[in-house]
Amino acid sequence: MYPDYLVAPMRKELTDVGFEDLTSAEEVETALSHDGSVLVVVNSVCGCAASNARPAAKVAIQNEKRPDKIITVFAGVAKEAVEKARSYMQPYPPSSPAMALFKDGKLVHMIERHNIEGKPAQMIADNLVAAFDEYC
Repeated sequence: MYPDYLVAPMRKELTDVGFEDLTSAEEVETALSHDGSVLVVVNSVCGCAASNARPAAKVAIQNEKRPDKIITVFAGVAKEAVEKARSYMQPYPPSSPAMALFKDGKLVHMIERHNIEGKPAQMIADNLVAAFDEYC
């Protein structure tokens, strides 16, 4: 588990733009049982989260069509919340960072770490925007 002082600024990057930071399995279950669309960002301390995933998520949510809810769980910090979120993302293997879009409780779009690492943030944001336009 990472200390809070280390992850606080990384968490704040998303909560400052409206993401709800979930820390328990119950919170994740409640959020994902929501009718409508939900974006889940599995946040991480790694470099590709800092330079690719978080910036992409912040750009994508500026789109006119966007999810009804935007939430985040932090890998290496909120273990129960991350495990619960990942259980909804199956059959995809655990990945962090990762981004998943749900529509009426069903996974409709997934971006895994290998789709984030080494990719420009704008390319990832465009991928998310296309999914938002289709499902939100």
